[in-house]
Amino acid sequence: MKFTSPVYNVIAVPFEKVIPNTYNPNKVAPPEFKLLYKSIKEDGYTMPIVCYHSEKDDTYIIVDGFHRYRVMKEYHDIYERENGMLPVTVINKPIENRMASTVRHNRARGNHDVDLMGNIVKELHELGRSDIWISKHLGMDKDEVLRLKQITGLAALFKDIDFGKAWVPEDSKNTNNADENTEHEKELSKL
Repeated sequence: MKFTSPVYNVIAVPFEKVIPNTYNPNKVAPPEFKLLYKSIKEDGYTMPIVCYHSEKDDTYIIVDGFHRYRVMKEYHDIYERENGMLPVTVINKPIENRMASTVRHNRARGNHDVDLMGNIVKELHELGRSDIWISKHLGMDKDEVLRLKQITGLAALFKDIDFGKAWVPEDSKNTNNADENTEHEKELSKL
């Protein structure tokens, strides 16, 4: 028999028939969960929920996609827009293989590479997007955007930022000159 990947058989399942598993170790912090909501609100469900179908009680037990399920559970606007239906793919495996699948799905997602994220911020900046736009649409706070801009090392990214004077360097040749020290102190007092 030829194997067909489950993603080619996405079905619409009523939300009420989908239930979480009891063993998922994956947790999502509130900022990332809000970003997932924003993603589903803006882009729709782009990835199905992976489930095991229990024929005994006609339920779909989540293997992967608990947080996508949770978005529909916690945000009525998503439930309404999707008519209470979740996109689901079904895998038919015993519990131990489903548990392994859950862990593989969680661990395979990986992390964002800092340099590549810096390049994305740089490109968005070059496309004319403000730090506020970048922060809002990428789910970052302003300090994160600033750090990623710093990583790219491009002065052009900072052209609109007003920096204060943290210190004024002394002229190393005339450090013993009292008049210049006095002038230097006057300049410092203006800051």
